[in-house]
Amino acid sequence: MGSTDTSRPGRGRPLARAGSSPTGLLDLLSVAAVVLDTSGRVVFWSPQAVELFGYTAEEALGQFAAQLLVHEEHRDEVIALFAEVLESGTDWAGAFPVRHKNGSTRLVEFRNMRLLDDLGDTYALGLAVDQAMLAQVERGVALSARLVTQSPIGLAILDTDLRYLNVNPALERIHGMSAADHRGRRVREVLTFLDGEAIENRLRRVLETGEPVTDQYVVGRPASDPQRDHAWSVSYHRLEDAAGRVLGVATSVIDITERHEATISATQARNRLAMIASASASIGTTLDVEQTARELAGVVVPDLADLASVHVLESLLHGRTPSVAGPARFRVAAVAAAQATEAADVADPPGELARYESDRLLTRCVRTRRPVLVAETTGEDLRRIARTGEAAPLEQAGVHSYLAVPLLARGEVLGALSLVRTGTPASFDEDDTLLACELASRAATCIDNARWYQSVRNTALTLQRRLLPQLPSHLPGLAIACRYLPAGAVSEIGGDWFDAMRLPGDKTALVVGDVMGSGINAAASMGQLRSATRAFAELDLDPAEVLRHLDRLTEDVEHTIATCAYCRYDPERGECRISLAGHLPPALLRSGRPAELLDLPSGVPLGVGGTAFETTVFPFRPGDQLALYTDGLVETRSDPIDARLGTLLEALTATATQDLRETCDRVLETLRPPGGDDDVALLVARAEP
Repeated sequence: MGSTDTSRPGRGRPLARAGSSPTGLLDLLSVAAVVLDTSGRVVFWSPQAVELFGYTAEEALGQFAAQLLVHEEHRDEVIALFAEVLESGTDWAGAFPVRHKNGSTRLVEFRNMRLLDDLGDTYALGLAVDQAMLAQVERGVALSARLVTQSPIGLAILDTDLRYLNVNPALERIHGMSAADHRGRRVREVLTFLDGEAIENRLRRVLETGEPVTDQYVVGRPASDPQRDHAWSVSYHRLEDAAGRVLGVATSVIDITERHEATISATQARNRLAMIASASASIGTTLDVEQTARELAGVVVPDLADLASVHVLESLLHGRTPSVAGPARFRVAAVAAAQATEAADVADPPGELARYESDRLLTRCVRTRRPVLVAETTGEDLRRIARTGEAAPLEQAGVHSYLAVPLLARGEVLGALSLVRTGTPASFDEDDTLLACELASRAATCIDNARWYQSVRNTALTLQRRLLPQLPSHLPGLAIACRYLPAGAVSEIGGDWFDAMRLPGDKTALVVGDVMGSGINAAASMGQLRSATRAFAELDLDPAEVLRHLDRLTEDVEHTIATCAYCRYDPERGECRISLAGHLPPALLRSGRPAELLDLPSGVPLGVGGTAFETTVFPFRPGDQLALYTDGLVETRSDPIDARLGTLLEALTATATQDLRETCDRVLETLRPPGGDDDVALLVARAEP
């Protein structure tokens, strides 16, 4: 026993990992150690043996183990096994019932082996564990192993250096890497498709603080499926043994890709509905083709595309049938970009005419009346997208996906909506195509309405302007200026007119009238009244007499009511004779004095019948000014008429010394807002020496 034995711990060399904390596993099993001499007497009795068998060391040492622990009916068999172990040196393991001090019987698992000391003496070592405890541990280990290997949840154990120790098959599948390739590698070396450094920082915090991370959402593209986004729910927990020693980190990874995709699909569906709702509210706010196109482009950028262009067929804007062969000619109605990109720079400038050859995708879209989707563009695709046929600018701008949908309304193709993606990594798909078609359809209807509105408005304006007179270049003793502004809406165009006619004796007739109603019918009625007024004026009749004849004529025109102010100026007498038919009073501005409204009998509108008209005479000498106007100049829905008339008088007074054309412009700027609801006719006359 005094010799040195380097095979025994504590003698000649230090223990491996000396001073490290115990694992606690032996404490969990509570393994009892008992040493017997060759006669079967107890010479060593561990504290765990006290717990397992109930006898203290004082009670057990020196006693025959068989008599102390084994029931009489098993004693001979146990003694024979003991002798065999001592003689042959062969280990024996098994279980047999043991008598506890309290009289109960326990089934104990034994492992017996022969020992030799340095003097050659022989002993028997028995290691014993309560079989019930051992079975419980074995079941737990088996259950844990089965759960780990068969679980659909990816599991891994990392050491304190964040290197993989173990991974289960589920995690092998998730990472696309075998368990052998995991072992010994750092997290950042394995999770190359994620932000490995950020993950390691979180794992270190878990190691340091013990605070777990649960259900963290992670999205990436693993090597096993690099073309598709995958999503996982990951959790990190610090591992400790029974003594509190930190062993590492356990990670669990649950594949939630299907739930992630369902969430994205639901979000996209909500966004599409929101976009359609936004389009319904924001597209078609005016009956203007360019404005409607800008509204469409504004809706799709940036939620659907990074760059959008609205191309309207040039032929339709001029009322012609588009060609079915050869190049297509478009008017670029609108362009919208998510940001200032090179793609925006190479887009067709708004308002310009763009010619696309027959092999271009935009031309194919309008000719076939079907969407054109290029999910992933190639160089050849970009060449057919570009108007010039040069792919390089679009490629440099990062155009990787393209979609064109036709603008269809009432069975007619009006143009196309062109969409590209540059900064957005996802490609256009069928759902995007359906959404773009829906938005384009809504916008196309509005564009078509605007196109027809513009056509009808142009017709009404043309008719109105053709019916308005060409004023004589010279009127005796009189300078005049006139303005006509159509209403902002086509339905309001057509009823107002002015006229100035030279009469016998160097006299001049000044007329301003307003046919009640609107549209082409009102314009036609206005033309009839203006022609009749000219005919009656040539007879040099008194103003009241002229209105009486016009009233009788108007009675014969169905559904026509009109107001009118008829004034006859005689430069020799220096006076005006005027009569009103339900019209607003003219404004008179005498030289050196502020403007004022003439106090005249207003009369009744033409077409009412049965009422006489009155003529009023007032002096009109050089320097005096007379302003005749229609109600569209001073009547609004929100302002009192008296306040508006006061503003008119102020504007006339302020421009008393200016050129009459400047006076007209100043009055209109002051009183007429852009896009007013009614026509305006204004005539200003100044007496000259």
